[in-house]
Formats: sequence, C-alpha cells, structure tokens
Amino acid sequence: MTKGMHWLLGLLGVGALCGAYGYGWERHQLEVVSLSITLPDWPQVLKGVRLVHFSDTHLGPYWGLEQLQRVVDVINREKPDLICFTGDLVDESTRLLSAAVPMLRGLQAPLGKFAVLGNHDWRYGQQDVIHQALVDADFQVLDNRHVRTEYKGAGLYVVGVDDVLHGTPDVQAALAGIAPGEPVILLVHEPDFADVAARHHVHLQLSGHSHGGQVRLPLIGHVLTPPLGQKYVSGLMQAGERKMPVYTSRGLGTTILPVRFLCRPEVTVLTLV
Repeated sequence: MTKGMHWLLGLLGVGALCGAYGYGWERHQLEVVSLSITLPDWPQVLKGVRLVHFSDTHLGPYWGLEQLQRVVDVINREKPDLICFTGDLVDESTRLLSAAVPMLRGLQAPLGKFAVLGNHDWRYGQQDVIHQALVDADFQVLDNRHVRTEYKGAGLYVVGVDDVLHGTPDVQAALAGIAPGEPVILLVHEPDFADVAARHHVHLQLSGHSHGGQVRLPLIGHVLTPPLGQKYVSGLMQAGERKMPVYTSRGLGTTILPVRFLCRPEVTVLTLV
C-alpha cells in the first residue's frame, strides 16, 4: 500500500468518526445558553426581563416527541417571563403535531408565548396547519402583527413577520400603531432580515434558520448556511448603523443530514438589561 493510500484511508477514518460523533452524540447534547443583553434605550422598569428563545425543532424522524418533552422541561425550569419560538416547527411531515401540541401547551410564561413560522413550515403548503397547532398550544402567532404585553405595569411589544423566503413579510404593518420609543422585540425566522429591521424601531431581533451552520470546523467555522442565514449566523451580533442587537439561535433539530459538529443544539435564556 502506498503512502498516499495510507493518507486517504486515514482521512476516511477520521471522517467516519466525526460523522458518527455528530450523528450519535453531539446532536443530542442540548446546551442552555444564558446571557444578558444590553439594549440601548431599554426602559428601566423592564430591566431584568427573562426571555427564553428556542427555534428550529424540525419535528420528524430525527428529532421527535421525546426530545421535545425534554426541551419543554428545560424551558419551564428556567421560569422565563416570556417565551419566543422562531419557526421551523416541523421538517417535512406534520404527523407528530397532534402529539406535540399538548407538550407545547405545557410551556409556562406569565407574559405569554409568541411564535413565527419558518421556511420549512411554509415549504410544503402546510403553514395553516402549523399555525393552528401553535395557536392550539397557546402561542400567539405573529404574522405581520404585534402583541402588547406588560411587565411590572410597563408595556412591552412582541412583533413578528411572516417567513421571509416563502411568506409575505411586512415589518411596517407589524409595527403599525406602536409609538416611537416603545420597547420592541422582533421575531423573524431568517436572521439576515436584520438589515431591514435595523432601519425600523426595533430594540432586539430574534431569529433561527441557520442552525449555526449545523457543522462547524476548527479555525474555519460554519461550512454551509441557507439563504438569508449567511450574515448573522450564530449568537449575538449587531445590525445596521445603530447596531441593533440580533440573536440567532443554533436551533434544536437538524435538516438535510441528521448531524451536528461543534455546533450543539441550544435553548437560549436572555436577560434584558
């Protein structure tokens, strides 16, 4: 056997081990990411609001009801003030929805539960079914609209737009009626919409979609991300001239390949200060 063949076999062996690790272990290793976000002009009375953000469950053959129940339990242990879900509830099929609804209904947050749909929720023409499932689970589905909630007597607006790739997103309609200076959190599935959102009165954008790349390599980072998930790929970043904070979740499930590498699934606990 030549030296070149030895190298090739070695690389194939390393690739197989990494694939087995990413499929069999890392995609099941849920991480709770906790951080404080400083929001310019955030009202003093709203400082300390605890928000749980989760995204991209991709319910299907590789992420199912057992994993969903675990996430619900983790979120409830955090005792958030409000809960935000940023889309892709299912991967392709809606067959798990009827069993998932009571689990999602079990999520508890005194200021409410809010959601937007993602591209996978729209892709197969099942957006109405998924919208209703989230409503049945006591989520407010924000399709180009907003909801006002209250914390210690102060108003807080949670705003959402339709999926950018397949829906009809209209941030102006979603924000209509909110007075300038009011505190606004925007939910939108695709993170690169932040370049649009930053031109409007938004304090914080929450997104998913990118899965953080799903597979990341040492020194290189993410290898591949989807359209509109290529600029604000993972974690806390800033958009536009006024540096609007945007947080992109790595999500929970997977798509295309059931593998994660150096990119654990996450539930995010944000304290707004």
